[in-house]
Formats: sequence, C-alpha cells, structure tokens
Amino acid sequence: MANFALDFSESISLAAKAQLASLPFQAKELSQLAKKDGGGFPKKRFVYSKIEGYLDGRIFIALVGPRGAGKSVLLKQIHNASPNSFYISLDSGAGFKLFETAKELSQLGVRLLLLDEIHAYPDYGPELKKIYDFVPNIKVVFTSSSAISLYDASYDLSRRVRLVQVPPLSFLEFLWFAHSQKFPPLAWSSLLNTPDCRKYYGLTMHAEPNFKPYLAGGNYLFSMGEPDPLPIFQNTLDIILTKDLQSSSRLSMEETQDVRRMLEFMGRSPADGISYSSISRNVGITKYKAQKYVDVMEKCFVLRAVVPKGTNVTKEPKILFTPPYRLLYRRYDDCIGALREDFFADAMSRHSDFSYLKGSAGEKTPDYLVGGIVCEIGGRNKGRSQFKGFAAKRKIIFTQPGTLDDVRRPLFFAGMLG
Repeated sequence: MANFALDFSESISLAAKAQLASLPFQAKELSQLAKKDGGGFPKKRFVYSKIEGYLDGRIFIALVGPRGAGKSVLLKQIHNASPNSFYISLDSGAGFKLFETAKELSQLGVRLLLLDEIHAYPDYGPELKKIYDFVPNIKVVFTSSSAISLYDASYDLSRRVRLVQVPPLSFLEFLWFAHSQKFPPLAWSSLLNTPDCRKYYGLTMHAEPNFKPYLAGGNYLFSMGEPDPLPIFQNTLDIILTKDLQSSSRLSMEETQDVRRMLEFMGRSPADGISYSSISRNVGITKYKAQKYVDVMEKCFVLRAVVPKGTNVTKEPKILFTPPYRLLYRRYDDCIGALREDFFADAMSRHSDFSYLKGSAGEKTPDYLVGGIVCEIGGRNKGRSQFKGFAAKRKIIFTQPGTLDDVRRPLFFAGMLG
C-alpha cells in the first residue's frame, strides 16, 4: 500500500482501527505528521471557504493551480478539519491501484479521500470514474499542478468533478499572509467610483510599499520569508519543463528545448507584439507549434494568452507571462512595464472577462478592455494620449506608483478586488 496519512477518527469502528493499526509504523507516523501539518497553518487561503461549502455534495472536487500556490496545504487543512478522512500523496512513487485502495478505505469507514498531485498517477481519469460510480459512500478531493492532464481526463470525469481554481496569492491575500494586514476587498463598482476609491486609498495607502516585493515573487506561499524567491521559481520552471511537459503533454525532448527558447525570447522582449507569429519568426518554429507551446505553458500556469477585442478571428492573442516568471529573464527595473501588464492580466482574469485592444499598424491604442471599461497600465506620469479618439463609456489609467484622480487609480487596487 502507498504511504498513507491516516485520520484515526473516533467514529471509525474498533475493528477498522485494528486493521489500520496493522499498517507499518511509517504509515502511522505519516498519518500523524499530515494531521499535525494541517493544524499548523492557522491562516487559510480565501478559496478555503468555497471548498468547504462543496464538501457536502456528491461531486468530486479538483483543486487546480500552479506549483507552490498552496494546494497541498489546503488539502492537509481539510484533512485536519474532517473526520473519517484519508490523505495520500501520489508523487511518492508507490505502486498501488487507486480504485481498489478507495474501495478498501471505504469499507474501513473512510468517507473523504484526499489525493495530492494526482497528475503523478498514470491515467487517473478511469480510476476516479470507477470510484465515483462504484464507491458511492466516499468523496474525493484531489489536487493537480497541471491542467494538461485534466483536459486529457475530461471525458472520464465529465459531470463528476467540480474544478476549483487555486491561483497565486492576490495582493489582498499577500498582505494577510505576509504582513497580517487584513483589508476588506474592493468591489469593481467601488473602483469605478472616485469618492469610494479615495476612502479605500486612505485605508490601504500604507500597504502600497509592499506591492513591489509582491510583484517580485511574493505572490506564492513558498516565497514567504524568502529574501530572494526567484531561484525557487527557476527550480519550479525546470520541473515543469523536464517533468510535467514530458509526462503530461507528451512533448519530446526536442520540443521541450523549443519551449525553453520560446520562453527566453519572450522574457527578453517587451510585452507588446508577442504573438504566435512573432514567436514563430524569432524562435524558428512553425506558427502551429508556437500556438501549441503557448497552450501547453498556459495550462502549466506560466503563460497567459489574452484575446483581442473584436470578432476578427485572424487576430492573434497577446502572450504574457504569469507573475513573476518574466523576472527569470530580466531584472525588475528593466521589465517593470511588462511586469505591470502581467499582474493586471492575472488580476483581471480572476474577476472578469477581459481583452486587449489591438489597433492598426502604428496606431496608439489603450491596453485593455474590461467589462466595457478601457484600461491603460503605466507609471505615475502615464498620460491620456492613447485614449484620444477612442470611444468608450469609461476610461481608467492604472498607475504604479499609485495616483488617484477622476481617471487614475493605483495599480495595486486591481489586486484588492473581491
């Protein structure tokens, strides 16, 4: 049997406890360590309450997000708070059959099966389907750091799994986790209202100096207390490229090297103008492969493709990094403009459909459109020239460092939205 972390609940029968007690000492030790770990994190991601609300239902729950976002911690916190739960780490490499294990645990009184890093288990979709169909008294919550495998398993998991996104920390969450500063979330309607923004800025202005370390890699839980988290991000990216891409997306070694060169080209280029076509020209790959690689890295939470405004399907998306991966290729001060856009796109993707505004060659246009609101991203002195002649019901300039007037808003406000 695998390395299990057990929850010896009082409600499990004595006979079942006797069977569980017969497992090796290591399994019992891991059980207690996992339970202790779950109780050792008093602060919870904001998504925890959403997950908690889904636990009573029959549908399985998939926690999906990048490596280091805190999915394993969430799973252990759920384990710590739930009776009759059972935790399995699937990246241990231990060989066992998931369906048979779930059936056995169900007979022992386990009602909640928690599976960490499920993408490490080959072809897990059919196994989860069998558990859902034939072990009705057990519920499964699982994590995955790769959306690629979930797409592959979507047919088997159709109507059986609820996806819950576990993104990196918002700036609002970062302030809570890193500095124990708790602020009310900002509503989008309040962000559009200048008097409301003045009140909110008065409440949060002293937190703005923390925005730079947040942009520099503080948006992941593993960055807490790290003076320089970028080596950890480099290691994470290496794992994605050497392990995840070849196991989940079935890319060859040669294709993986193409992905590396694509990321290096993007990382050393301005954010504007990065598309499938520019990647194809500069990396020396076909446009089809450029689209394939961007799609794969978006499912690994490293890149983000932002669709253009309009219905012209020949227009290509704008390709951005997810923060802070751009900093693996350029210094903070050298790429701050692009990094601001990475942040804004990440923040808006959590709350609203948004697109980038693409004009004719040489034409100046604002950056993004969010719910009919035209948005421009820049520094404190960013002007209104790109709004000239552009019709919209409302126009906002998001600035860093922050300024606030009838048209300007501090950029960090986008990370405070609830």
